[in-house]
Amino acid sequence: MNWQTLAQEVIDGKELTNEEAMLILTTSDDELLPLLHGAFTIRKHYYGKKVKLNMIMNAKSGYCPEDCGYCSQSSKSTAPIEKYPFISKEEILAGAKRAFENQIGTYCIVASGRGPTRKDVNVVSEAVEEIKEKYGLKVCACLGLLKNEQAEQLKNAGVDRYNHNLNTSERHHDYITTSHTYEDRVNTVEVVKKHGISPCSGAIVGMKETKEDVIDIARALRRLDADSIPVNFLHAIDGTKLEGTKELNPRYCLKVLALFRFVNPTKEIRISGGREVNLGSLQPLGLYAANSIFVGDYLTTEGQEVNKDYLMLQDLGFEIELAEKQAELFNV
Repeated sequence: MNWQTLAQEVIDGKELTNEEAMLILTTSDDELLPLLHGAFTIRKHYYGKKVKLNMIMNAKSGYCPEDCGYCSQSSKSTAPIEKYPFISKEEILAGAKRAFENQIGTYCIVASGRGPTRKDVNVVSEAVEEIKEKYGLKVCACLGLLKNEQAEQLKNAGVDRYNHNLNTSERHHDYITTSHTYEDRVNTVEVVKKHGISPCSGAIVGMKETKEDVIDIARALRRLDADSIPVNFLHAIDGTKLEGTKELNPRYCLKVLALFRFVNPTKEIRISGGREVNLGSLQPLGLYAANSIFVGDYLTTEGQEVNKDYLMLQDLGFEIELAEKQAELFNV
């Protein structure tokens, strides 16, 4: 396969066939660098060499009634994690200040649970209004299944983006969780779109799915028209259903990122949870396909040291994409 030719065809509007998509995931490791060069051709066309940085604030940990097999916060999990109720507005604002000072463009307020209470939405809304005024950050909320009136309130408060991952293909969904449906997840993304909030939705790879499932979720996110697509690689946690699962290697993870770029050429592709564990020393290569990463810790697992991320971007010659107020502060 001539990956450069295929990349240009994708830029010109071509949609991959199933055969081409499968070839990306199954191509020999000898073809990995040419494949990544093709993915980078698409990435550079739409995003240049800019990288978007994201930071998570875990606003509520544990106490979740759902049974998601990958999650240490699930009702079925026995993982020894820190548990606490929804944090205060002041704590959310303190996290936003750290994000602003560390050149993080998107601040992600994440809470465990099936969906937010009225009080939760009020706290987030009040915090976001102040974040916008003080720091001008892009704010992404991730609070679970969302109702129309909640989406409207968050939009009015200034929430830019809402994350609700599809996680896996529709046919594999019931293996991962049974306490909500695949359609429940799709509906939440449609609700936020209806209210003018940018949709963020992605996948978790490495949960005993097939390569066909990976292709299906990449295509489903294209149909859903998600603006931002976080690609997570399973970091199996002891005490969860998927404890001990280790199906991934760094080269396959890079092929997955290339697939998501070829299938969703114009979208923000974010290397998310599990990148440090699964990509290892090949993490920098992932940014030739992706244009966004999380910086710092995740929900219940640790990320790479922040200074290593900045050094990685510097060594790559990539440019951090700042919010307007940050650009003024850092004289960019």
